[in-house]
Amino acid sequence: MTSITKSTQTKHIVIDFDSTFLQVEALEELADIVLKGSADKKVIVNKIKEITKLGVDGKISFHESLSRRMALLTPSRKDLEKLVKRLKKKISPSFSRNKRFFKKYHGQVYIISNGFKEFIDPVVVKYHIDSDHVCANTFVFDESGEQIIGFDEDNLLAHSKGKSKTLKAMNLEGEIYVIGDAYTDYEMKEAGVAHKFFAFTENVLRENILDKADHIAPSFDEFLYVNQLPMAISYPKNRIKVLILENIHQHAVQTFEKEGYQVESIGRALSEKELCEKIKGVSIIGIRSKTHITAKVLEHANRLMVVGAFCIGTNQIDLGACARKGVITFNAPYSNTRSVVEMAIAEMIMLMRRIPSMSQGMHKGVWNKSANNSFEIRGKKLGIVGYGNIGAQLSVLAEAMGMEVYYYDLVEKLALGNAKKMESLKELLHKVDIVSLHVDGRPENRQHFGEKEFKQMRKGAIFLNLSRGFVVDIPALAKRLKDGRILGAAVDVFPKEPKSNADEFVSELRGLDNVILSPHIGGSTQEAQANIAAYVPARIIDYINAGNSFGSVNFPNLQLPVLRNAHRLIHLHHNQPGILAKINSVLAKHKINIVGQYLKTNEEIGYVITDVSTKYSKEVFDSLKDIDQTIKFRVLY
Repeated sequence: MTSITKSTQTKHIVIDFDSTFLQVEALEELADIVLKGSADKKVIVNKIKEITKLGVDGKISFHESLSRRMALLTPSRKDLEKLVKRLKKKISPSFSRNKRFFKKYHGQVYIISNGFKEFIDPVVVKYHIDSDHVCANTFVFDESGEQIIGFDEDNLLAHSKGKSKTLKAMNLEGEIYVIGDAYTDYEMKEAGVAHKFFAFTENVLRENILDKADHIAPSFDEFLYVNQLPMAISYPKNRIKVLILENIHQHAVQTFEKEGYQVESIGRALSEKELCEKIKGVSIIGIRSKTHITAKVLEHANRLMVVGAFCIGTNQIDLGACARKGVITFNAPYSNTRSVVEMAIAEMIMLMRRIPSMSQGMHKGVWNKSANNSFEIRGKKLGIVGYGNIGAQLSVLAEAMGMEVYYYDLVEKLALGNAKKMESLKELLHKVDIVSLHVDGRPENRQHFGEKEFKQMRKGAIFLNLSRGFVVDIPALAKRLKDGRILGAAVDVFPKEPKSNADEFVSELRGLDNVILSPHIGGSTQEAQANIAAYVPARIIDYINAGNSFGSVNFPNLQLPVLRNAHRLIHLHHNQPGILAKINSVLAKHKINIVGQYLKTNEEIGYVITDVSTKYSKEVFDSLKDIDQTIKFRVLY
């Protein structure tokens, strides 16, 4: 084995091509092109994949692997042209976004591949990698120069250990770092001709090389970061950990994974004790209504940046504590609106027709065909308490079904259609046949609806609560259902709810045949969950990547322009006078040119975004962090 001496000279970067620089295996893509329209295409492509794996795993020699694959194909030069066009669209994302690195350091970058120069050269040339820095196999063409009939058998890269032999023959001076996904890439380190091997896992993960690697690199950004080389983004995305709880829709998990984040998904809520341990090292947490983000949990959240509430309500989150710690919170105020409204309409109809009690009777063998106390909803008066997103949409659908709509809200809201605003809750309750609650989770709404309000309702009215569990006095509701003052009720939310599906639901409303009980599923439709799983991650990623706080429930809302040719300095601080002046004083002291600046505050915190030209001393970061009342500082580029 040849040994190499560690040097402080130039760092040479050797990159594999297939499944590293590329997202795919080029020969498999070539097979797909050559065999287009062939009845045996699927069989042959699968055979090529099997042979590739045998070679990668070392079960057959590389020469045999290459020979057997080429024997299954009869490609032409035109096929190669098509292949090159396809491969240019298959560059691994982390390489693609770091073109500027290749432009600056192209003299230190090499491609060593068991693939073929004929398709590698035209793909990597846009990354400023010259042909003399590409070491690969070459095809042999027929006399016409159009049909491929084989490959150069004498090329070192057509044989086992070809990469290490090729690198040794190059006789490079300095440190040599290899980035690749297969054992053949590790062999260059094993042979002693490379100093370090980085196992690249962005596209494939081969277990047989992970324990042999000096470092596992889920992206090229990670490689640049650990080697303190300039990269296109300010922090490797693979280092951002995401914790998803409570069986949130898989689309959210896929979105975060596609962005390059590390994602762990748990299908249940966690207790405060469990979460205090689990949240360590987590940058983003996604929850629904059962997991509570408390001040104690936040004390253990050493890296937390974002809380995503995959629901409407946020009363399970200590928003103030989050803001004071610099943790932004996003929710989904609109995504499940339609689902909740449809359920409310359906339950009104079911209750007005006495379907719950009729159905229970039928299950017991009772046939009670009667129109007694059974009504249409057309022409009935609906009273909506809380005229927000859900209340307003319920108003529109109910009116379309022939109902008279009245609403009461503490805030002045524009009436939709023919809906009429009531000046007091008492006035509304006296007037309507059906009362539907759609209030928010603010503390003053606790026990908002109790004995007094039920007494004010019309005798024989219907009551629905699909808003917040703590809003209604459940014993008072049960009493009025039993004495017949309220004809029927539908309740989807409760003051105390089971932490998991395995726990028993306990309530005074159990066993009442004129009540529809549902386990907090107003927004639990596939459509709503998919919408939420698209909306919340989009807000989170936009904040991580660009600093946009628009839509947050606890940060000042800023919607920022796209960042171009500048670095974005993000400064979060306690809302005290003079902070902006101190920030600008620091920037002026370091002679930094401001391209744009944006400030917004709320009662507790101030949010300052400063876009600056890219030439500055990194010492400015420490100076900005040292400003009194600073909560968090980060830089984006």
